[in-house]
Amino acid sequence: MIYLDHAATTPLRPEAREAMAPFHGERFGNPSGAHAVARRAKNAVEAAREEAAELIGADHPLDVVFTSGATEADNLAVLGAALAKGRRGGIVTTAVEHEAVLEAAAFAGGLGCPVDVVGVDGRGVVDPAAVAAAAGPGTAVVSVMAANNETGARQPVAKVAHAVRAHAPQALVHCDAVQAFVSEDVSVAGLDADLVALSAHKLGGPQGTGLLFVRSGVELEPVLHGGGQELGRRSGTHNVAGIVGMVAAMRATVAERAGFRQRVAEARRRFEARITAAAPDAAFTLDPPDRVVQHSHLRIPGLRADTMLILLDGAGVAASAGSACSSGAVETSHVLAAMGMPASAAAECLRFTFGWDHRPEDGDAAGEAVAAVIGRLR
Repeated sequence: MIYLDHAATTPLRPEAREAMAPFHGERFGNPSGAHAVARRAKNAVEAAREEAAELIGADHPLDVVFTSGATEADNLAVLGAALAKGRRGGIVTTAVEHEAVLEAAAFAGGLGCPVDVVGVDGRGVVDPAAVAAAAGPGTAVVSVMAANNETGARQPVAKVAHAVRAHAPQALVHCDAVQAFVSEDVSVAGLDADLVALSAHKLGGPQGTGLLFVRSGVELEPVLHGGGQELGRRSGTHNVAGIVGMVAAMRATVAERAGFRQRVAEARRRFEARITAAAPDAAFTLDPPDRVVQHSHLRIPGLRADTMLILLDGAGVAASAGSACSSGAVETSHVLAAMGMPASAAAECLRFTFGWDHRPEDGDAAGEAVAAVIGRLR
């Protein structure tokens, strides 16, 4: 199988697998206990928290809240900020955010929170001034992703934060940095964000684990209620194996980012060159400088994506037609619709995403396989 769906999930890195192994065996304790078995687990969680904070540039380890994934982290950020202190604060976000943000905002809207969704340009990029203009005295949180999960489009998060702070200084800035952290030098200072969500399984870590950076002093209404773990911000027994595996994957990701960008850029270049040779009319949604290095989002005119995916799967190529959360749906991608793409064109778009285990020559093999399917259909 030629796996080109890393934006959906990644293979587990060896570093993560090795770090997790003891916690699936003899180090099985619940960190909330008081005995020695529990303390060993607790120590592992807190050591991971310290390292995670260092890797994202947080001021204090307790600024890191471990979650079940980025969906929960996004919900905690958006709902937690809007509903904190018993209020019904406003939410401002963009039309191309992940469903975890948009659906959380819609739910908050049903509870009486004002919601403004700001449009984007044809590249899927939001105007910081437009976001700031939508924020007002009652805005509790502004949510803008760092890189889009479908197209790979980069967003000017720091510029958005600067504009928002000048216009609505009370508003918190949240960033879903899930896709960006894979290849970009992501830090909370660089984003200038108060809340940042990450997911382990996009980095070569385990599925079902994530984190939310919460700047010191920020108050959030919990989404999950129970035993009061994570300083009361996120109740539930810690997934110790998942947490240590996530941080091991983060460590490896940061350590090899420069090499990753170099390898994957070349793999993607070779891949796209072969696609273009097979289908000169292939239309790439964004130019390379406008997207993160691991994304290749394109349209083959006249060939439906659902048909292509079936044939690609049969040929041993794993790809997608967009977000893994909605790849089985028939409706047009909300991201492509927001960019002004007609439904007929959006139905012909495919997403190929590279990952930590790819080498430049993988772009050749992948490109040839996709080109063969295009030739078969045409």
